[in-house]
Amino acid sequence: MNNSTKPFFSAKKIVKNLAVACIAFSAGLTQITVVQAAPGELEKEDLKFGFIKLTDMAPLAIAYEKGFFEDEGLYVSLEAQANWKVLLDGVIDGNLDGAHMLAGQPLGATIGFGTKADIITAFSMDLNGNAITVSNEIWDQMKPHVPMADGKPVHPISASALKPVVEQYKDEGKPFNMGMVFPVSTHNYELRYWLAAGGIHPGYYAPHKGDVSGQIDAEAMLSVTPPPQMPSTMEAGTIVGYCVGEPWNQQAVFKGIGVPVITDYEIWKNNPEKVFGVSQGWADTNPNTHIAVVKSLIRAAAWLDANDNANRPEAAKILSQSNYVGADYDVIANSMTGTFEYEKGDKRSVPDFNVFYRYNATYPYYSDAIWYLTQMRRWGQIAEPKTDKWFMDIAKKVYRPDIYAVAAKELIAEGKLDAKDFPNFETETGFKPVQTEFIDEITYDGTQPNAYLDKFPIGLKGDNVIE
Repeated sequence: MNNSTKPFFSAKKIVKNLAVACIAFSAGLTQITVVQAAPGELEKEDLKFGFIKLTDMAPLAIAYEKGFFEDEGLYVSLEAQANWKVLLDGVIDGNLDGAHMLAGQPLGATIGFGTKADIITAFSMDLNGNAITVSNEIWDQMKPHVPMADGKPVHPISASALKPVVEQYKDEGKPFNMGMVFPVSTHNYELRYWLAAGGIHPGYYAPHKGDVSGQIDAEAMLSVTPPPQMPSTMEAGTIVGYCVGEPWNQQAVFKGIGVPVITDYEIWKNNPEKVFGVSQGWADTNPNTHIAVVKSLIRAAAWLDANDNANRPEAAKILSQSNYVGADYDVIANSMTGTFEYEKGDKRSVPDFNVFYRYNATYPYYSDAIWYLTQMRRWGQIAEPKTDKWFMDIAKKVYRPDIYAVAAKELIAEGKLDAKDFPNFETETGFKPVQTEFIDEITYDGTQPNAYLDKFPIGLKGDNVIE
């Protein structure tokens, strides 16, 4: 199925509309009335969802192509968006019913960093999927500081290997410019996390002073670059490295212009990446439709991870279409099928580089939301100190596992998915166990955000405020 050829009406929809008309006629209605949705009845069937051209939009593409949306009575169009701000604005103004979003976007909007709006998510789209790439010139300068074994770099590569390069730039009076995709993106926080873990200060935000550059006290200057433009911007010399999702790291390898030095799997194992976001107003108006959407996306995620990623080659072919990601199949498949290429020819097995369903990847954990909020506080996007309760309250306002649970239970009852693949909804708290697998070995307990912030040698904490 292709978006450009999808019929405006399907036979299934016509039959459903006729059924509604027959019910109204048999009830003896003599005039046109507005029929309110009955319990379980969809409030809205024709939907438009936005996405950015990245491989982790895959659950939307698969739900469309495999008919999972139509199984739920939904008639969906998918539209690529120019950038994350345009996408968010589309959800806020109602031009889009929902969208593939950065995990931090609903949180940033809710707390008013950037555009203020009430956005929620009831579905996590994936784990992992990003990497940090540097230009060939920077890699050549880093390489002497990288441990080697059998002639190949030992991974994970610490940003401490980059620190002498950054210091040389500083000594020469040159800015060390790197790209990330959006101020509240996972990529921004992962790049900052990696740099800081290696002793490189990525800079602070000070929104209370009108400074949203994120470059106060920075040794590495991070700025926004749209994902598809990352390789060409680096090739032009505007930036010397970037953090982005696929396929734009592998694109640098294929073009011979850069080297991915670390994946986000190595920075924070099985980190949450994208979410499906809708406005709070849309969710309130369309609760049954929302559940149907989440059901469709959960099924798509399950298909993507089924049988040890057996469907990934087909998924890569779908994503290579111009109306989805539009990159070459080989570039997309390089990471989607469980491998990742660092230096040209240094291809390694990374079966969990993209995870869509395993490890409860689709569940919107409060602890994931709180991690993003801690990083917003760490780098000054949240300018003032906040209590642990504040972090908890925002997480519960934005991340909605209650909606997710309704959708999942329906799929289990319908025999479409197995209960063993979901959290135990009777005992689940929304908090993952203490997480230990970070590159700097600092442990994270989502129930204690301020204690977590206190552990970092670089970053705001406690009563710190940028003056």
